[in-house]
Amino acid sequence: MSRVAILISGGGSNMVALAQSMTGEHPARPCLVLSNVPGAGGLAKAADMGIATATVDHKQFGKDREAFEGALIDAIDAHQPDFLALAGFMRILTPKFINHYAGRMLNIHPSLLPKYKGLHTHQRAIDAGDAEAGCSVHEVTAELDGGPILGQAKVPVNAGDTWEDLAARVLPMEHQLYPAVLRRFVQGDRSPVFLP
Repeated sequence: MSRVAILISGGGSNMVALAQSMTGEHPARPCLVLSNVPGAGGLAKAADMGIATATVDHKQFGKDREAFEGALIDAIDAHQPDFLALAGFMRILTPKFINHYAGRMLNIHPSLLPKYKGLHTHQRAIDAGDAEAGCSVHEVTAELDGGPILGQAKVPVNAGDTWEDLAARVLPMEHQLYPAVLRRFVQGDRSPVFLP
């Protein structure tokens, strides 16, 4: 049975979807939910689900990213995960951290990569006049939001949409896509998943 550590910064809705999927005959179980934000809403949800939690507050390290990531690695490795799932973890990670977990780390991003890497993805899709938007799950590499795409889900962009409207339409697709990709990933299957 594979062990998955899930990294969050906020409410943890994708974390909950992942954790709820890892039951029964699923080949993995969540072993840790870690946040860089003390009191992040997802920590209480994880604790309620019986999952171990940890916090490494990036603010305590100032601009010393190496020290922050060293503490992060120590906290993660204490739980001996086989895989990492970034689920709304709002820190850009250095190559040193990424290399430590190379080939074992996934991220979900709220755009149809390679479009709209980084922030404000929904507004950027609307501003560009795109007919559709969505989300992508990709393997984490040193390039921001640039690793191999392992899954995508699409939704229409409707006339008059605000970014909040679009985000609300994309989020349920994230909750379907990420568990589907993770299940394949932990079994060594890198073939992409595409949801309509």
